Amino acid sequence: MGRGLRSSMLISRRSALKLAGGSILAAIPAAGAAKAAEKRAVPTRGVNLPGWLDRKDGIAPGEEALERLHRLGFETIRLPVNADLISAGDTAELRRIDEGMKMLMRRGFAVLVDMHPSENLHTAFRRDFETGSKRVADAWAALSKLVADLPDSSVYPELLNEPPMRSDAWLALRDRLAEIVRSRCPGHTLIWGPSPSQGIWEIGETPPLADDNQIAAIHFYAPMAFTHQCETWDASPLARISNLPFPATIATPRIQETIDKLRAAGDEKAVSLIKEQLSTPWTAAAIATEFARLKRWSETHDCPVMLNEFGVLNFCVDAASRASWVRAVRQAAEANQVGWTYWELDQGFGFIESRRSTEGFDSSMIAALLGGHGGG
Repeated sequence: MGRGLRSSMLISRRSALKLAGGSILAAIPAAGAAKAAEKRAVPTRGVNLPGWLDRKDGIAPGEEALERLHRLGFETIRLPVNADLISAGDTAELRRIDEGMKMLMRRGFAVLVDMHPSENLHTAFRRDFETGSKRVADAWAALSKLVADLPDSSVYPELLNEPPMRSDAWLALRDRLAEIVRSRCPGHTLIWGPSPSQGIWEIGETPPLADDNQIAAIHFYAPMAFTHQCETWDASPLARISNLPFPATIATPRIQETIDKLRAAGDEKAVSLIKEQLSTPWTAAAIATEFARLKRWSETHDCPVMLNEFGVLNFCVDAASRASWVRAVRQAAEANQVGWTYWELDQGFGFIESRRSTEGFDSSMIAALLGGHGGG
């Protein structure tokens, strides 16, 4: 997510923009069967930390900032890594990832190691699917050696974030990647999500792995007219939408004021997007309905689920609306036994000013995520 969001995602997520939309209704040998009975708790109370080990010039978090996050009650870090930077021969990059995971574990965090494809890898998949697949497979062949040496109760390999491909292609690649990781990591819990956007509405069409130790992971950003208003990275109508509150209906005064302003500017695309997404009111109850459906999928398939991305851009939203949406999503997840990791720490969706500092923590957002008053 973040600046990597592509305008094409707006189209692929169209069916999710109505909050109470469509109902949410393997190929490798099952391994680690001895672990099946253990059914570890799904990691939760987490935050994503992009811009570190997914970039050559990434910025590491300060140890004091990590300590404060843990003291506040955060338990999990989802850690994006970049297949472009990993190869069997790149020992320096692998060492950096290894040191990063161990640093987080020393501070008491569970770590989700998230293979997060770059735009370069997206291009490779479009041009030659097998070449792109091989790059990810080679990256996991190298990275799984590190994961194998770390406790399976603390480190969770996530096979591929928002797989940029059709579901049938992804299921075949998912099983291939799972087999690579499982061959070295018999006790680690594998995490995977549906393609192409990992949306909550896509999980109903996706069967779980043939593996007794897995978690299905979804993302939730609905309604995007609210969560992505004032985005800056493409020419989407979302970039021209601002001042939308949560909760809201089509009759909410601020909604009508925004529509009138856009219509006066001749921006019918933005007006249509707002009206389409408000065909269902934006409420905590509508969000809860989506997560109740997700729980039913989990129970039907006997597969734990987690929400490893959700968030609201802080560019032009009012603080109370932002905290209200975050609280509603977090509470819906917890009410349905869905673990969560927020996207993200200190960039456009973030809730602290800098990962290098213990200052600038947004108490209202922390309270929305963890409950209480956001102190600590």
